[in-house]
Amino acid sequence: MPLYKIEKTDLERIRETPFRLEKELQRITENNLAALFKLRFIKGEFTFKNVRIDTLAFDEETKAFVIIEYKKDRNFSVIDQGFAYLSLMLNNKAEFIVEYNENIKHILKRNDVDWSQSRVIFISPSFSPQQVQAINFKDLPIELWKVTKYANDSVSFEKIEPIQTRESIKTISQTSEIVQKVSKEIKSYSEQDHLRGIPDNLVELYYKFKEMVLSIGNDIQIKPTKKYIAFKGKSNITDVQTQKSQLKIFLNLSKGKLNDIQGIARDVSKVGHWGNGDYQIIIKHDSNLDYIIGLVKQSHKYNS
Repeated sequence: MPLYKIEKTDLERIRETPFRLEKELQRITENNLAALFKLRFIKGEFTFKNVRIDTLAFDEETKAFVIIEYKKDRNFSVIDQGFAYLSLMLNNKAEFIVEYNENIKHILKRNDVDWSQSRVIFISPSFSPQQVQAINFKDLPIELWKVTKYANDSVSFEKIEPIQTRESIKTISQTSEIVQKVSKEIKSYSEQDHLRGIPDNLVELYYKFKEMVLSIGNDIQIKPTKKYIAFKGKSNITDVQTQKSQLKIFLNLSKGKLNDIQGIARDVSKVGHWGNGDYQIIIKHDSNLDYIIGLVKQSHKYNS
């Protein structure tokens, strides 16, 4: 996407400039993992069994490892390489946990990790049409991010979203033993996973809530996880947990930070819960939705 600088009333296009080396791209990303992807950096250049992983990271929200690879050329297979990395990790879980513990200086146990939400991120200045087409599966644990560097020392990271995601990656697993084995253990979650089996009125309520939340700001993205559907800005704004008779809404605000004059939000700061933040709201119908969105806006202010 072109980037322009405003010169009085005119727009001056800022030219793109290439990364000299993959190392430059890797250094920028690793130094800003928390800001870019909300990930914790574990180690760069992690070599195991003659396989080199550019960056090993950990997602504290999903409790899963994330492998990041940087590419300057477009001559690689997204599916083959991505699943090869995941297979390596799933077959050597103990070694990855040891690497975490040695670098983070924190005791992480095998049961602390949700291996089913492991994923691979490829970062590159460009991807071929074939590579973009390759991610068009609804349950693929692989992401493509296009990075662009500009002459004014600006840089942008843009996630390439799948165009169509009706087919499952399992449809091609019969021709690949690695894909078949990895797919049995790793699952990428979607909104439909959370909406499946709940009454139609709650599905409709969720979509209405979703539309209103997304209208708050252009920075909000949706990230379904194993336990809830997250609406994220710089960090989680609100999380939705679907149930048979209601929707549980969590606001990512610390106790005392929410101005709730109607008192509909429950303090869950001392109660175990899946979503982020200290406030929970139960929604069964849309009669009070405008007021609830006002509370969500408060969370958006703090987390965007």
